[in-house]
Amino acid sequence: MSEKKQLRHPETIITSHVNSDFDSVASMLAAQKLYPDSLVIFPGSQEKSLRDFFISSTSYLINVAHPDTIDFSTVERLVLVDTRQKKRIPPVITTHLINQRSDVTIHIYDHHPRHGDDLIGSLEVCEDTGATVTILTRMLREKEIDFSDEEATIMALGIYEDTGSFTFSSTTEADFHAAAFLLSKGANLSTISDLMVKEIRADQITWLNALISEMVCHRINGVDINISTISSSAYIPNLATIVQKLMKIEELGTLFAIVLMENKINVVARSRMGEADVGKILSDLGGGGHPYAASAKISDKTLAQVEQELLDILEKMVHGQNIVHELISSPPILIDALMPCREASRTMTRYDINSLLIFKGDRHHIVGFITRQVIEKTLYHKLDHLPVHEYMNSEFATISPEAQLSEIEHKIIDGKQRVLPVIDNDKVIGVVTRTDLFNYLVSRNKNEDLENPDLENSIRHAKKRNILPFINERLDKKLIALLKEIGHAGDQMNFDLYVVGGFVRDLMLYRESDDIDVVVEGDGIAFARHLARIKQGRCNTHREFGTAVVILPDGFKIDVASARLEYYKSPAALPTVEMSSIKLDLFRRDFTINTLAISLNSDGFGTLIDFFGAQRDLKDKTIRIIHNHSFVEDPTRIFRAIKFANRFDFSIGKLTASLIRNAVRIDFFKALSGRRVFSEIKQILEEEDPISAIQLIKAYHLDKIIHPELILDKTVIALMESVKKTLAWHDLLYLDPSYQRWAVYFMVMLKRCPVRVAHEICAKFRLAPRHKNAVIRDRLRADDRLYLLEKKLPCPNSLLYNLLSIFKTEHILYIMATAKKEESRKAISLYYTQLKDTEISVRGKDLVEMGMKPGPEFKEILQKILEAKLDGRLGSRDDELTYLKALYPQ
Repeated sequence: MSEKKQLRHPETIITSHVNSDFDSVASMLAAQKLYPDSLVIFPGSQEKSLRDFFISSTSYLINVAHPDTIDFSTVERLVLVDTRQKKRIPPVITTHLINQRSDVTIHIYDHHPRHGDDLIGSLEVCEDTGATVTILTRMLREKEIDFSDEEATIMALGIYEDTGSFTFSSTTEADFHAAAFLLSKGANLSTISDLMVKEIRADQITWLNALISEMVCHRINGVDINISTISSSAYIPNLATIVQKLMKIEELGTLFAIVLMENKINVVARSRMGEADVGKILSDLGGGGHPYAASAKISDKTLAQVEQELLDILEKMVHGQNIVHELISSPPILIDALMPCREASRTMTRYDINSLLIFKGDRHHIVGFITRQVIEKTLYHKLDHLPVHEYMNSEFATISPEAQLSEIEHKIIDGKQRVLPVIDNDKVIGVVTRTDLFNYLVSRNKNEDLENPDLENSIRHAKKRNILPFINERLDKKLIALLKEIGHAGDQMNFDLYVVGGFVRDLMLYRESDDIDVVVEGDGIAFARHLARIKQGRCNTHREFGTAVVILPDGFKIDVASARLEYYKSPAALPTVEMSSIKLDLFRRDFTINTLAISLNSDGFGTLIDFFGAQRDLKDKTIRIIHNHSFVEDPTRIFRAIKFANRFDFSIGKLTASLIRNAVRIDFFKALSGRRVFSEIKQILEEEDPISAIQLIKAYHLDKIIHPELILDKTVIALMESVKKTLAWHDLLYLDPSYQRWAVYFMVMLKRCPVRVAHEICAKFRLAPRHKNAVIRDRLRADDRLYLLEKKLPCPNSLLYNLLSIFKTEHILYIMATAKKEESRKAISLYYTQLKDTEISVRGKDLVEMGMKPGPEFKEILQKILEAKLDGRLGSRDDELTYLKALYPQ
């Protein structure tokens, strides 16, 4: 029996932030010198060297207590060191002392910049130093509190680490003074050097290379921000050290490493630039730290979501040069609201502009804007005498001179506003036009094709690389030539074109794929018609979805779609479609592995574009959704996740799996039509080997979505294994290429269900009558015939033929797969390979020539001749005629 722990009753508790570093450990040690009767709750660390050092060398120096041994009701004072953020202190402290107690006094010692959600202490000693222990060292010196050589070493170690051995820009004079004092008190530089010099190990080189290969530089508000996103199924020790090494190797100004480890995403950030305060940036992701070093831990989000969220935060918080002064056109050209439309047209022509701001009364009282397209339409309808306020756009956004690029892009691009007034102290000082914005984007992204204003910001933040050599190696020359022709056709129409989705995914997986899906940033139907004319093919269009199919003279099909955005008005509803960009078109797709695109235009042919980490997930062999509401919007994606996992032998990511279970638990399928569910089930059953997919359906309880009484037990799975072997046997015969694989598996799925349940499933799936009859009526008949066959074996060929000849191929394969005896399977094989196509040469006219009158007995006579031939008693036509005469002598 274990001994009961002794409960302790402290008045003061000292703690620091979770994932402690040397500075926090040193600060807790120094704080305990200031509060002698206190207990320390150590929040833990991820750094292996720190943990080992602490356990072996410092545990006896600090009065550490386990939270389970503390009576928190006696605690009167909480001392926080190296943090003041509530979300970064140990949860046990938050639970017992912050949330439940209002009478606890809080003392804070910290060197981090203040954030809006910081805790407020009755005593706060917060100074702008390189390390928190610098502050506490000065206080120990002032109070003349003594400490040992080992304690001096630990405190000096905190200063050395947090100042980067006095090389970080945050280092202050106070840090040097504190370190000098600690050296005078016996701090051991050899020990500090051993712990500070972190040589990179062989296993860390792999992750260093992974971070380098996945690193993308984003130009955000004039500042270069490097982001690298990788994943690992196991924990990566000393990640911060690897990130620091990468900063030095590549001489980077700023780096954010987004790393999925096990089931959590870790973000480690380093910065040498004042424009990017990584501590503030990561605080918006639930983390924190210094302006130059910070980290965050995130659960229940995908890598793509975290990366996009980080980019959104960076757009708001990274402040480069003032962008408005680069974009503004000043002074603004304004017109009076009463000006006739014809005069407004002349003004636009005179100044060669496409939009005008409109004022009423005071020139700074802007009431709207009008565009050239509206003016020209007004003139076309002979309404040129009317004042511009009749047709102006009175709903408009404005910006201040301090506006960031993200705000300008949002208001011009998303708001479809051609001209953006710049307002300063209630006065309009200029405008930013759409042309101004895109001219800036072109100059800023010299390596990106942004010359078309309608391109919006569609390829910003994409990870791009040229894979033309790979394409030339993998694809047939004829297919490459076709892709180039498609790109050239796009050039002719000034459209940007991409081949996307499964074609690109399969190309990267070294799998064959001839299904070409082309996305057009522009009018996809107009492009499809243009391509059909060039290739002398046909074009079928679907105006509602902006899609078309080009059918070439040789029958080859090319699917064409306008880049589009889909949104769902309710869970499981069919999508509403709007025109969009390539990025938003890919964002609407199901899984990251299906979001790759390859540029087809002549000047960028063969450029692979990856917005959502698809290359990483292909490498990791993982199925991941792009956003957390993916299954809410379209629950059928769950079946597709299973299908792809089965087809490619991929695993389903932990978050994706969790969201599948969530969708099943909440039952988002209730609004989903049975026909859509059946379509996905049918596709799964058409796969080469659907069994692992069926097992996943069972594991996620999706079988109960199909029907609460559907039985997918071990017996059914075993029968499916038998179906797989039977279909493989059949396919090697090359006898009948046209049969429906799904039907054979589906009949086995229904085999152990009551007939009532089978009917209800077919009704829910809205199966066509022929399919319903096949999987229920004919399947039950097949079960009966198999029962008779196994009772009568061995039997003559004629009986075998009569038992099986009424069935189509699917039912013969079903019977063979479900047969219990090897003897039965051999008999069915004999029928299928040798007997089923047996014919006799005698016909009805032969019977007429013998003087017989046509009637029902003709069928019986011919059947007897066929049975005799099946049983080997007849060979040639003469044999058949001789047998006929013997049966019916004249």
